[in-house]
Amino acid sequence: MADATSVASIEVHPRTTRPQGHYRLLGELRSEWTKIRSVRSTTWSLIATVLVIIGIGILGCSAVASHYSSAPNPNQDFTSISLLGVLFGQLAIGVLGVLVMSAEYSTGTIRATLSAIPNRPLVLLAKALVYGLLAFVVSELVTFAAFFIGQAILSTGAPHATLGQPGVLRAVIGSGLYLTVLGLLALGLAAIIRHTAGSITAFVGILLIPPLILQAFPMSWRHAVLRYLPAIIGGNMTSTVRETGFPVFSPWVGLGVLGVYAAVALVVGGVLFTRRDA
Repeated sequence: MADATSVASIEVHPRTTRPQGHYRLLGELRSEWTKIRSVRSTTWSLIATVLVIIGIGILGCSAVASHYSSAPNPNQDFTSISLLGVLFGQLAIGVLGVLVMSAEYSTGTIRATLSAIPNRPLVLLAKALVYGLLAFVVSELVTFAAFFIGQAILSTGAPHATLGQPGVLRAVIGSGLYLTVLGLLALGLAAIIRHTAGSITAFVGILLIPPLILQAFPMSWRHAVLRYLPAIIGGNMTSTVRETGFPVFSPWVGLGVLGVYAAVALVVGGVLFTRRDA
């Protein structure tokens, strides 16, 4: 009887549980960083980005330096020559943006992710933040490296640019920002399409197909639309002097337009990500 009384008098403390639906952004950021740095596709995509941007810049600057004495052109944009690889490296950085989102659908691990973190907007936000920061750091480092290496090569046989000249620092920094925003656009497309091959096809098509299609339109229409295309915005961003024969946005306005594209893709992708089954 005494035992029963003592047992009954024991105060039972309920197990503390985490409130349902309460998740921390910091924890999800750590989770996404672990994912993105632990897969081979990240390493290979970043290696391809570095090699393409720096390698093509070296080839372009070497060609100009070796032939400049026979065909001098002091008005040439020597900054854009060293950054020529940016317009090719955008494909590699875009593929990485696609894989950050679509790879989990390909492997089926998206179900595990959403089981652990049912807050889908938080998952997409964390993916965009982690990828965006990684793309920004890598892109800026690579564009600065391409610029300095390219200008060192040019100095052996041709004029060269310095960061203190008008528009040069803007072009180098802007090139890294352009790659970052373009990568976020690719991530948004992957959130919409949810298929790696389809997302990459859509991304490459947005970059390459519209300029070709516009060739069939009257020149007035073509000139009115061309300045809105990512490829034209990128070419303008990597240059200090841009002579296109048609009106283009200023570099920062063009980057803002590209940012709107990326934001729309991410918002639409976020809405679909929330409504659709994994």
